[in-house]
Amino acid sequence: MTGRRLLALPVLAVLLGGCGIRPTEVPTNFGRAPSRVPCSPARPDLATQTSRGVPVQVFLLCGSSLVTVDRTVRVPEGTADAQRRVIVAQGLLDQLAATPSAGEKEAGYSTHVPRGVTVTGPRHKDPKDTLRLSASPAGLTPYALAQLVCTLSDSAAAEGDGAVVLGGPDGAPLRRYECTDEVRSRPGGTEPPSTEVTGG
Repeated sequence: MTGRRLLALPVLAVLLGGCGIRPTEVPTNFGRAPSRVPCSPARPDLATQTSRGVPVQVFLLCGSSLVTVDRTVRVPEGTADAQRRVIVAQGLLDQLAATPSAGEKEAGYSTHVPRGVTVTGPRHKDPKDTLRLSASPAGLTPYALAQLVCTLSDSAAAEGDGAVVLGGPDGAPLRRYECTDEVRSRPGGTEPPSTEVTGG
């Protein structure tokens, strides 16, 4: 009988190993559970999910680069195209200036766009795709300008060619800004490329 018991021990060890049960004599301590992966909110906020409006994306700062997050912008039905562009642009500016949600802040998101910036459409002799800000684009921080340019150029507020024409409240020349891979990856060290724009 004793011999049979001894023979059964190796068989039992094999069965336990096959079930994923492995004996150990070394205590394990992996510490606290890992926190949320940086720049990856676990799920959209309830407010974002339930808001009715046009789905859009805005660029927030996370780590050392720009990352898109989902938002919505309210646009009244039947709005003319020219006015629709301005409404979308203003909605995007408001979303950029808003404080990130608790989940987004926990994941490392932030914004440098100041509150209170407004946008209007083109003035007389401006190109039709011009967006004029209440603050001079040249006076914004590099991070804020990069956020604005990348968000607006990739939206219904622009012509969809990866660029956006921006001006300020004064008579400074308009400029066409581009959002490049370098701007998205190094927004604080790479200014959006721009060229001066003449009247349309």
